[in-house]
Amino acid sequence: MEITEKKTEKCMIISIEGRLDTISSAVFEKRLMELIDNQIIRILVNCSQMDYISSSGLRTLLLALKRIAPANGKFVLCELGEIIQEIFAISGFNKIFEIYPGEDEALGMF
Repeated sequence: MEITEKKTEKCMIISIEGRLDTISSAVFEKRLMELIDNQIIRILVNCSQMDYISSSGLRTLLLALKRIAPANGKFVLCELGEIIQEIFAISGFNKIFEIYPGEDEALGMF
């Protein structure tokens, strides 16, 4: 997994490339918590290059959402591929997260 970050005036955009699985989710969770602890509470996760997400990866995203919500922040996802969309639908996470088809639409929500 490779994580790319880009700070904009609206939010922090985090792009994930590869697999968000048991091993890589620990690294991703650590980085998300660092950002949130540093008051970066407007985060957009671009999943266009994500190949796979495990239950550990889903847990990491949920943890970040739960940490950001009380601070009146925003945590949204965009550009989920077909396989990732299916995993979100099966797990019910598509009802928990704000998910947008493209990055521009997601940025408009900030």
